Amino acid sequence: MIFVVVLIGTIFIFTGKIRSISRNIKLGKDLEIKDNKLKRWKLMAKVAIGQSKMVARPIPAIMHLFVYVGFIIVNFEMLEILIDGVFGTHRVFSFFGGYYNIAISSFEIFGLAVMFGCIIFLIRRNVIRLKRFWSREMTIWPRSDANIILITELFLMSAILIMNATDGILQTRPGAHYSEVGSFLVSGFLQPLFVDISSEKLIFVERFCWWFHIVGVFMFLNYIPYSKHFHVFLAFPNVYYSKLEPKGKMTNMPSITKEVKSMLDESPEVQPEEEEELGQFGAKDVRDFTWKNLMDAFTCTECGRCTSSCPANITGKKLSPRKVVMDVRDRVEYLGKQIKKKGTDYTDNKSLFDQITTEELWACTTCNACTEECPVNIDPVSIILDMRRYLVMEQASAPGEINAIFSNIENNGAPWQFSPEDRLLWTE
Repeated sequence: MIFVVVLIGTIFIFTGKIRSISRNIKLGKDLEIKDNKLKRWKLMAKVAIGQSKMVARPIPAIMHLFVYVGFIIVNFEMLEILIDGVFGTHRVFSFFGGYYNIAISSFEIFGLAVMFGCIIFLIRRNVIRLKRFWSREMTIWPRSDANIILITELFLMSAILIMNATDGILQTRPGAHYSEVGSFLVSGFLQPLFVDISSEKLIFVERFCWWFHIVGVFMFLNYIPYSKHFHVFLAFPNVYYSKLEPKGKMTNMPSITKEVKSMLDESPEVQPEEEEELGQFGAKDVRDFTWKNLMDAFTCTECGRCTSSCPANITGKKLSPRKVVMDVRDRVEYLGKQIKKKGTDYTDNKSLFDQITTEELWACTTCNACTEECPVNIDPVSIILDMRRYLVMEQASAPGEINAIFSNIENNGAPWQFSPEDRLLWTE
């Protein structure tokens, strides 16, 4: 009964947070993505499930594969634990006999792989201290978040192994009443550590590890939506809804496209009654982006591959694509909380420009290295371009060199300062 109460409470808290994140993502403007479904499914299978973009860096790719595959497979054992918890049984699937031993032994091997991967990741972050994990946006919380997850996974896997080791010993104790299913491959090596302990203490250790693991998984589940590791859920839809057009292709505002085509006589003349409000150009705050941009922000793994590949960042500019995405997410979360308390009309007279400077935005070369590197197909460049669009078209704020190009295009029909009549002088 205690277990059922804990289970229901876990589901209630988790679904509440998921609804909150969903509301925050829906703060973005509507965007319809229903094209090329087959191509999108294939892309999701390749990138999100197959981890294809991870292989560019082999060592973290292999370690991530250990953790990714291992954690999924180990949690198949969760099905048995859930059934045992609800119905008060013990190793309900043990009737499979030898196949059961093979399955649990396989789970333990994968659990060991998870632990190995987590240890390597902890060393890379805290001993080797790779540069991309210690950039200026990686403050105490982002760094701690990664360590919390890795250490938690180590404890959860250790609990499974100790639980199985003590269970294997208790099967041989007449008064313990544990089902005889035999020992398992990895935990069998741990049994000598516990063989001299009394049955009462062994039962306590085995039960403690059982509860520790399942309650730990429940807590882990409810921690994930507050963590960068929410990408374990969002990576799949985020990749599915990826932009299939060439990287760097700018989205046009339909109202502007219609106006230009009308001027060029490429579409019927707009009647006065058909005229529509052009609205704001570009994005000033998070509600000016599409829901896909906001989903990108919540999917960010904070791995820093984008920033470590950014030529502007490499050459010492202030731009960090990871920071841009993290700033969008932080702003959405803040606005979401305030809107929930004070209503949909809430405004604090601030914007993303209070967190992302124009120096960062104009440092971007739009080379799309960040988009290419992202393992979950996040597109920081589209965020940067929309903010630039606001600066140029709403604020008339652009670097002098760009203003000169605009002026030349307006006067000469080309970015250069020469008149159209002089274009062929080079032939002379």
